Order: sequence, then C-alpha cells, then structure tokens
Amino acid sequence: MKISFIVAGVVAMAMVPLAVYSQQAPAPRGGGAPRVFNPPSLEGRVASSELMTAHIPLAERIAHTDPSRYNHLPAVHNGSGPMDYMPLNDARRGDKFHLGSNLLFIHRGVLPPGGGIGEHFHNTTEEMFVIFDGEAEFTIDSHTSVLKGPAGAPARLGHSHGITNQSKQTVQWMNINVSTIPGYYDAFNLDDGRVGAPKDAIPQFVSMHLDRALLQPWPNLDGGQGTAMYRRALDASVFASAWSYVDHILLPPGASLGPVSRKGMSEVYYVMKGKGEATIGGDTAQIGEGDAVPAAIDESRAFRNTGTEPLEFMVIGVAKDIPTKKAYMVTADNLKRTGPR
Repeated sequence: MKISFIVAGVVAMAMVPLAVYSQQAPAPRGGGAPRVFNPPSLEGRVASSELMTAHIPLAERIAHTDPSRYNHLPAVHNGSGPMDYMPLNDARRGDKFHLGSNLLFIHRGVLPPGGGIGEHFHNTTEEMFVIFDGEAEFTIDSHTSVLKGPAGAPARLGHSHGITNQSKQTVQWMNINVSTIPGYYDAFNLDDGRVGAPKDAIPQFVSMHLDRALLQPWPNLDGGQGTAMYRRALDASVFASAWSYVDHILLPPGASLGPVSRKGMSEVYYVMKGKGEATIGGDTAQIGEGDAVPAAIDESRAFRNTGTEPLEFMVIGVAKDIPTKKAYMVTADNLKRTGPR
C-alpha cells in the first residue's frame, strides 16, 4: 500500500509535541537529551496537478486506511489512555505529492475504551477530531460534551481541545490539521486527560454532525448525473485559517458528481461508506471505504458510484491562501451551499 499524496513539508510525526523545523524541542519527560528536528530537503518535490512538473498516477496518490499499519501510542498529548493511528497524509513526512495548500495532515485510527488525547493548544494550526461511530467526550477550551458519531468539533487557532473515549466500545477516529505556516506544527500541552470533567448537555463549542438525515437532495451536483444528497457541514466562517469547508455527500448507486475544477481550492474526499470510481486530473481509479482521495488546487475531479450501496463522502476543502478563501466566500456557489443564515 502506498500513502503518497502527502503535502511536501517538514519534520516528524504529528503526535510529537512541538516538532518545529530545525529548532531544539524541549527534553523528553523523565530526562534525556533534547530532540533536534531537521527538515528534509524540499528540492525536487513534485505533484501531478498543473501547478507541478511531474505526473503521479492517481492510484499512487490515494491513501488507504489499513489497521495493520496503525502505530500504537500509550498516550498522546498526555491524554487519558492509548490509541492507534496511521497517517493518511502528513506534510512533514516528505512524501511526494503536494496539494498546493496548507493541509498539514489527516490521521486515521481508533480510540479504545479509556483512550484519548489530552487537552492542548495549537497557535499556528487548526485541528478537528472526528469520530465515525460510537461516542466520545470532546473538549474545546475546557468545555466538555459527549458527541455521538459520526461527528466532529474544530479547534480554531489559539484554542485548546482534547478527546477521550469513556465508553465501552472502540471508536473510529480521524484528525485533520491545517496550518498557517507551510509544514509547521505546534502544540502546548495542558497535561489534562479530561477524565471525569463536568459535561455540558448542550455543547458550548462549534460541532458538526454527519447525519444522513440532515442531507438535502441536490440534482446534478457539480454537473454530475442523478440526484446526490448534500450538506455543507461546516462553512468557511468557522475557520480562521485557509480551511474553507467540510462537506457531507451521498451518491446513490449510479449517480455521479463532476467533473468540476475549483479555482484555488484543494480537496480531500474521504470515503465513509461504499465504493466507486474517482477521476482526478484525467486519471481514474477505484475507491472504497477508508480511502482518502486528493485533488490539488485547480485539478478537475469527478466521482461515480459503481456499487449497489450509497457512496458516502466527507470532503475537506482548503484554499490556497486567505485571499483565495475570502474571494470564495462571496461566490454564488458558496452562498448556495452554505444556505440561509
């Protein structure tokens, strides 16, 4: 399996606190020499979009969720317990595909009972934990509420967040991170696993719910065939970075979307359920549950349901930069998708 559509970038694994370019990080807990992180060379980085110089087949760019490749961590950000995960894309790992935006990483894994990620701040990145089933206790700025999957809660720049699974069932989990500085990740730990924290019955923070019952019919979505079910789960105003939206899409058997090209916008289509066919920049590949399909800035993209069950996506849209995002926010397309206020 190849995990190869990753944004060009620097440094180490996402779960390591404050791994920043060639700077010296604090010494590990319990003593020992400080860690020093050196970025790989950026020379020769290529991608298959029109902005780049070489072609990478779509089949090599698609990342596949593979539990056999999960890394086991006893604690993340000094959280409540262990977890297992793998990078679907990670800009700091030196992989060869570059989306042309500051999408830093997407990680996929599981939170076992008692597992979690401790509350921590990000001051140069925005991050969102997502669960696809079960339930978990989400914390934003020390306010905690139980969310039932599929759901997520974004943490804006300069805000803290954490998550813990205090249920008796393993939870399917994802983490999405968008930076404001290319390839740069920061974290400040609060050393709080949030176990036993008071809980608000109504979340006192922004959250999204990927509930199929909330979807609305959208004929010929992006020029496709048939009637898709669609909803903009989070719009551009939620995020302070170039992160522009999270969409929820359901394609019935035989339906399609696209082809469409979004000026200045990169996207990753994560397959929640079903199987089908993706065509990105003229390349076609088969896709299925757990796949992350990247489309770089300005690349044409199209999808078709070739199965017998609905093909369900969560779509992450990240603009090239803030001016591009602001221009998109006032387009008729965005206003239609966002809906009335």
